[in-house]
Amino acid sequence: MEKRNILLIYTGGTIGMMKDYTSGALKAFDFSQLVKNIPELNQLDCTISSFSFDHPIDSSNMNPTHWVTIADIIAEKYNEYDGFVVLHGSDTMSYTASALSFLLENLSKPVILTGSQLPIGDLRTDAKENLITAIQIAALHKKGKPVIQEVGLYFEYKLYRGNRTTKINAEHFQAFASLNYPHLIESGVHLTIFKEYLLPQKRKLTLKSHRNMDDNVAILKIFPGINKNVIDAILQAENLKALVLETYGSGNAPMEEWFLEKLNNAINKGLHIINVTQCSGGAVMMGHYETSSRLKKMQVINGKDITTEAAITKAMYLLGSGVSHDLFKTVFETSLRGEML
Repeated sequence: MEKRNILLIYTGGTIGMMKDYTSGALKAFDFSQLVKNIPELNQLDCTISSFSFDHPIDSSNMNPTHWVTIADIIAEKYNEYDGFVVLHGSDTMSYTASALSFLLENLSKPVILTGSQLPIGDLRTDAKENLITAIQIAALHKKGKPVIQEVGLYFEYKLYRGNRTTKINAEHFQAFASLNYPHLIESGVHLTIFKEYLLPQKRKLTLKSHRNMDDNVAILKIFPGINKNVIDAILQAENLKALVLETYGSGNAPMEEWFLEKLNNAINKGLHIINVTQCSGGAVMMGHYETSSRLKKMQVINGKDITTEAAITKAMYLLGSGVSHDLFKTVFETSLRGEML
């Protein structure tokens, strides 16, 4: 059987570090020596190549320019490889996974993000299992076609749809969750694939890699006692085009007239306001309670069950793609890559 070609893209993060046992400091891992350091990779039925950023990025410094760079690398190498594994710091991995899902239109090959909580050379590291299984998943084929044809995130025995994830723990190996959508694959003695949850395989179309992300967006998290100065500081930010409004429960917000009036004025001036829940799971249902009915009447965008990470990156993508102002609400409320109901 023909071996699959997998490209490993190292952007930065803990997974690419090894401890210098002389100094105790962490140093960058040499990915050209990958198989030497992880001989188990020889057992995988695939050929692995690696590409590393010239200057690895701490994921806290990740931004839309880096997302476009990663998408460009995948697009440039798309016809040379059967799958891609992106090694990334865990802190902003869900943002990057979400962004890549939008930037890579008509994706028909796996793009799997993974990382680790401990460096690859640490005695108790989670890096080896995450890396080995992510590569194995990227190489999965059935009847000549990739099993996974979307952007996924693999961490601690589970593959999730990337744009459905959020980081939930800074210390546990089970650092990510997808509370509004089931995981796609579970790794145990065997890999269990939940085919019913995979994105439907469509007829093969040419990959389209988008290159524009508009970062004139912001997040406003509602809290009891939020005052006018805070609202004004955000709504009056120069060039602001879209606001992700994190509301209570199923999309509820304060009923004070001054608050609603400020939101309404901003919408009338052209600002897109997207209603997402602060809760870890569940969905916005505008109009279900009186405290969200006014938002619905104002034409606030219904974020449904989208994550904040996916909402931010989807807004950047739509703004960068030149979606007209009149169509923005309709397109946002439509699932483009399986990111929402």
